[in-house]
Amino acid sequence: MNLPNVVTELIKTQNNFDSTAYANCFTETAIVFDEGKTHNGRTEIKNWIDKANQEYHAVMKPLEYSEAEHTLKAEVSGTFPGSPIVMIYYFEFEDGLIQSLKIV
Repeated sequence: MNLPNVVTELIKTQNNFDSTAYANCFTETAIVFDEGKTHNGRTEIKNWIDKANQEYHAVMKPLEYSEAEHTLKAEVSGTFPGSPIVMIYYFEFEDGLIQSLKIV
């Protein structure tokens, strides 16, 4: 599967539970939409993923990537009800980093 470098890095940092490295995959002004909440900027993104890592211990397994639509379908497993589940990640990129991420 041919993934953008920053998406490969995002998956690696998620699976290593490295919240700081995860947040560094995003621009300073990035926005993440997840579970009906919006997280603005690297600091909020780091705090959000750190809390999620502690609570869910979620790891990602990429299933398919659409270059045209910048979407990643991934199997996510962890300590949450219904695990594993398939989630879709919608990306917008800027200068090789993630500017926007919506998770559904």
